[in-house]
Amino acid sequence: MPFDFRRLDIYRKVPKDLTQPTYTGAIVSICCCVFISFLFLSELAGFIATELINELYVDDPDKNSGGKLEVNLNVSLLQLECEVVGLDIQDEMGRHEVGHIENSMKIPLNDGRGCRFEGKFSINKVPGNFHVSTHSATAQPMNPDMTHIIHRLTFGDRLEVPNVHGAFDALAGADKANANPLASHDYILKIVPTVYEDMNGKQRFSYQYTVANKEYVAYSHTGRIIPAIWFRYDISPITVKYTERRPPLYKFITTVCAIIGGTFTVAGIIDSLIFTASEAWRKIQLGKIH
Repeated sequence: MPFDFRRLDIYRKVPKDLTQPTYTGAIVSICCCVFISFLFLSELAGFIATELINELYVDDPDKNSGGKLEVNLNVSLLQLECEVVGLDIQDEMGRHEVGHIENSMKIPLNDGRGCRFEGKFSINKVPGNFHVSTHSATAQPMNPDMTHIIHRLTFGDRLEVPNVHGAFDALAGADKANANPLASHDYILKIVPTVYEDMNGKQRFSYQYTVANKEYVAYSHTGRIIPAIWFRYDISPITVKYTERRPPLYKFITTVCAIIGGTFTVAGIIDSLIFTASEAWRKIQLGKIH
């Protein structure tokens, strides 16, 4: 006798004339389909959208930078002429540069009474400072006024990602226009390396920073007041990494199967309970159950 392959079927069909449709079964079926559709669309939206994973580790993420960090500075000095404004850079590796002019621009403000300084320069990844001052001027002004507004101070690449909210430009909009004109300003920065890796594996290196500031009057060795705007920085050894990922396909398929199978199973149990209860009640009304 030949082997009947159909004997392996574990999903055997029941003839329609042996099944009984009910109103409660129809209601449960509609609710089941609506619930499955809702969960499926929710999972599909989650699968299509990317998720952002955060992690922390101790390392220098940008090893190809040569130990350098790019700085972008944009600050307006409201009552200081451009000819006396300069940028000085110092660090613990022995760098001491007065009057840095490379990749910098000075724009007169207020009919020449003020100056907007814009600069793009590199610093070593060691503790140090850079400051805007009159130290590089040939002749020091009598009353240098360091009231200022900081428009931008960023480190590394400009990172503008909707899902990443960090302090990449924490000093933007800092307004010291009403400060003591002869006061020096210290901005103490704690710089945190930040890496963003997109879906294609491309990495972008930026830096967040926290800031604390103080204001004081500083005197030189001759007794004169020579104010400056100091940015004292230290780089954290901790790196923050944001990785853009999409859930794997197998996870999506597994979740969809669980939704469909679980919902149909629970709906079948509910329908069976309702049907059994209604049949028992009908028999009680007919007097078959005492």
